[in-house]
Amino acid sequence: MKTTVTATASNGWMNGLIGVLLFSGSMPATKVAVLSLDPVFVTLVRALIAAILAALFLFYTKATWPSKQESQSLLLVSAGAVIGFPLLSSLALQHMTAARSLVFVGTLPLSTAIFAVLRGKERPKPLFWLFAFLGSTLVVGFAYMQHATSSLMGDLLMLAAIVLCGLAYAEGAVLTKTMGGSQVISWAIIFALPVLVPTFFFFIPASLETIQMDTWVSLLYLGTMSMFTGFIFWYKGLAQGGIATVGQLQLLQPFFGLALAAFFLKEYISIGMIGVTLGVVLCVAASKKFA
Repeated sequence: MKTTVTATASNGWMNGLIGVLLFSGSMPATKVAVLSLDPVFVTLVRALIAAILAALFLFYTKATWPSKQESQSLLLVSAGAVIGFPLLSSLALQHMTAARSLVFVGTLPLSTAIFAVLRGKERPKPLFWLFAFLGSTLVVGFAYMQHATSSLMGDLLMLAAIVLCGLAYAEGAVLTKTMGGSQVISWAIIFALPVLVPTFFFFIPASLETIQMDTWVSLLYLGTMSMFTGFIFWYKGLAQGGIATVGQLQLLQPFFGLALAAFFLKEYISIGMIGVTLGVVLCVAASKKFA
């Protein structure tokens, strides 16, 4: 029995890690998109791309309609993960750099852990909170050292985005235990369509021909990976390994993003970045041990 539980937890960490990897390009891709498009339109397009995948999945698997209680939770996931976080972070990135957004991404594990207690009824040990705070402090401190600029409006928007995202992560993980991660994110996206579709026609640009290829690539990534595929692995990982515990993997997301930037954009990675990353890895490992 203990072996089975351990294997499930290990699978949870692996699925969570895959989810974080798929999320890692979200902020840079969103920044590219909002440079030439309205942030509301960016939010709508990424969600509608994901809606096509969600509809195909639900049709192929012949999924049954969620119960009333499940639907109420799905509306929270939809409000936080499908509309709230993408919209608020897109608006915030009009007032800050992608680097500055790392300050707030670094606090997302704490937001998730708090909602894991409130919504998931989890009770991590006191030492877990110590390493969770330490890991977040390392990420936030590193982000501040990048001398990124912002404004009060941008900071407030990102803070609201993080709160809604933490709620959506915890709520979705609880649902995943009975519905499965694929159905949770699929239904959450479908539930948002009554808002997404009419709003899309209101915010559509006068001409789509002027949109550059890098913007389209960013939107495609956001819709297929950040909004859909990443959530399948992420919710499954949270459900298997524990919301608060596996949620600490998000501390690695900014550094995965930096690695992607170094690989694709040939950006420089300093010794300090590597040192902070190692510190974060140790905090994540300690959080896992004491959860």
